Amino acid sequence: MAEDAPRLRQTYEDEVRPKLVEQFGYENSMEVPRLKKITVNKGVGEASENEKALDTAVEELRKITGQHPTVNRAKKSIASFNIREGMPVGATVTLREARMYEFFDRLITLALPNIRDFEGVPDRSFDGHGNYTLGIQEQIIFPEIDVDNVDRISGMDVTFVTSAETDEEAYALLKGLGMPFVRRGDEEAATA
Repeated sequence: MAEDAPRLRQTYEDEVRPKLVEQFGYENSMEVPRLKKITVNKGVGEASENEKALDTAVEELRKITGQHPTVNRAKKSIASFNIREGMPVGATVTLREARMYEFFDRLITLALPNIRDFEGVPDRSFDGHGNYTLGIQEQIIFPEIDVDNVDRISGMDVTFVTSAETDEEAYALLKGLGMPFVRRGDEEAATA
C-alpha cells in the first residue's frame, strides 16, 4: 500500500480485511467485501420555483465532497408537484477510491459527532444486498459548510455501496471501518 493512501484505506487493508476473512471464512481474496463507492444525493424540490436553490445545493455538495456533482433531472412530468420532464430536481456525487475513503473518514470523525445528542447511526437501513443508506437531516454538520451563509437547512442521503453479498457482511465491513452503529436493542434501552 502506498505511503499517501487514505487512513481508512490503510485500516481496511491492515485490520478490517483480515478480521472479515477470519469471521466469514473466505477462501478467495476476491470474496472479501470492500467498499465500492459512496453516493451523496441531495434532492431540491423547490428548484422548479427557485433556481438559486439548485445552485446552492450543487455548491454545498461540491464543498462537502470535493467533487463537482451532476444535476438530476425529472424523468417524467408530475403535475401535482409542478414538475415537468427534464427539470432539475437534485444533485448527486459518486465518490470512489481515495476521495471515497477521505469522505468516509471526515463523515465519521468530524461530521456525525456534530449532530446534537448523537448516539450512533441506525443499523436497519441496509437494502438486503449489502448496501447501506444514511439519511443526514442537516448539511451544517459538515465543517466545510459555513453556518452563517446557509439560507435553508436541508438534508441529504449518503449511500455506501459494498461488494458484500449479505447485510451481515456489509455491517461487519462498515463497523470495522468505524461506522458508529447503534443496534436496535441498544437504541431502545438508551431511551428507556
